[in-house]
Amino acid sequence: MTQENTLKLPSGAVRSELVMADGRKIRYYDATARNRSAKDLRPADDQPGIGEMRLDLLTNEWVVLAAHRQGRIFLPPKELCPLCPSKGELLSEIPDSDYEVVVFDNRFPSLKRPEGEWQLPAMAGIETEIPDSAGICEVVCFTADHGTSFGELTTAQIRTVMSAWQDRTRELSKLPFIEQVFPFENRGEEIGVTLAHPHGQIYGYSYLTPRTEKMLKTATDYFAKYNRVLLDDLIARELQAEIRIIAQNDHWIAYVPFAARYPFEIHVAPKVGVPDLAALSEAAADAFPDVAKEVLMRLDGVFGIPMAYIAAWHQAPVRAGRDLLRLHWQITSIRRAPGKLKYLAGSESAMGVFIMDMKPEQSAAQLREVKI
Repeated sequence: MTQENTLKLPSGAVRSELVMADGRKIRYYDATARNRSAKDLRPADDQPGIGEMRLDLLTNEWVVLAAHRQGRIFLPPKELCPLCPSKGELLSEIPDSDYEVVVFDNRFPSLKRPEGEWQLPAMAGIETEIPDSAGICEVVCFTADHGTSFGELTTAQIRTVMSAWQDRTRELSKLPFIEQVFPFENRGEEIGVTLAHPHGQIYGYSYLTPRTEKMLKTATDYFAKYNRVLLDDLIARELQAEIRIIAQNDHWIAYVPFAARYPFEIHVAPKVGVPDLAALSEAAADAFPDVAKEVLMRLDGVFGIPMAYIAAWHQAPVRAGRDLLRLHWQITSIRRAPGKLKYLAGSESAMGVFIMDMKPEQSAAQLREVKI
């Protein structure tokens, strides 16, 4: 391994970058320097071509078409898991026989790095051009242990994951065609997970997503009216009310939002607002694992079963709203009781109007009552 493909990060973690057999990149993140030189011994498969994006003129929202994803792996047995380390006859996506945290280019990407210069076309009604689905899709493997979960990791392991999230946010934000970086985790078959191994993903979008556009407009309007940052005020309200807080330390607060949309919804935010993960202070990044672990243990403890959830990092766009939008982590679960899910049916799916069967204060109380 040469010096050129290793980098010591601000946290002290070390990133080692290698090239896989088919040309994709893999990055190992280790708490301390380790030799990462294992070669990908698989044959070099052809990579799928780039998909396309089409504009839904009823909403002016881009829809990504990625037909090649139909062939991706679906819930393989543990002995064939592509996210476990390569051992014996198993040649997986990770060539090494062990790892701490790994990030690699997705084999079945919804969005892909474009060739040459790329620009989002102007919206021109039915004459709008059909662009390539430019962007980045990466897989983040939280641990080599197939049988665990993110919330069961040690705080040291979670800190290494945080280092990887920060590094990828920093690196992807430099790409000229990336406008928004979105790290997230889907957990549970009820959510649609196709691989059971503890992992998440990072999408780098070439445009602002509809949710972020709406949040940016709301934050902009709020600042224009009150001369204050919206999420800062929301956090101040939660600190004052206390009733919806489920965990906190000197740097982070975790709470059920005032107008929660899901049976169990938790927002986790730094008390000192920053635009994205890369902007976190080392002290705040170091303090995150304790709160993250407590939040996810409480979530699993509500019914004594692993909770299906989506954990989504909301960050400011790369080139807009960085003084108005604040980093925060939204965790949403569709489980409302053992054996019962909240389905996003007519009102939620068709109209975007969520109807909650319980008050946020009730779910916050249930989460606080969990013994950990």
